[in-house]
Amino acid sequence: MTDAKTRIEETVKANDVVLYMKGTKDMPQCGFSSRVAGVLNFMGVEYADVNVLADEAIRQGVKDYSDWPTVPQLYVKGEFVGGCDIITEMTLSGELDDLFEKSGVAFDKEAADKIREANA
Repeated sequence: MTDAKTRIEETVKANDVVLYMKGTKDMPQCGFSSRVAGVLNFMGVEYADVNVLADEAIRQGVKDYSDWPTVPQLYVKGEFVGGCDIITEMTLSGELDDLFEKSGVAFDKEAADKIREANA
């Protein structure tokens, strides 16, 4: 577990935005991962994707690391933000925009607004 924890810490500290997910940003392997990756992709966010299906130690390790039982998991500037439901809610409320702006993460504000308009 220590090795997985070390790899997770190094990944979340080395990248401004990290998504631990089932599959990859180009080919998600579950609906929840697809939803979060879709939001980030649509908003033009640069992020590292980590496929938990490729490594059982990371799959369990990220759950232990965050004390959050499910995947996907989004990290911004080394901090755990949440899973699919939380990211969806934050996107629709504008909180994700605020977090990105406060953290200095580039994103397409117009695309974020389009997501909210489509879900209004």
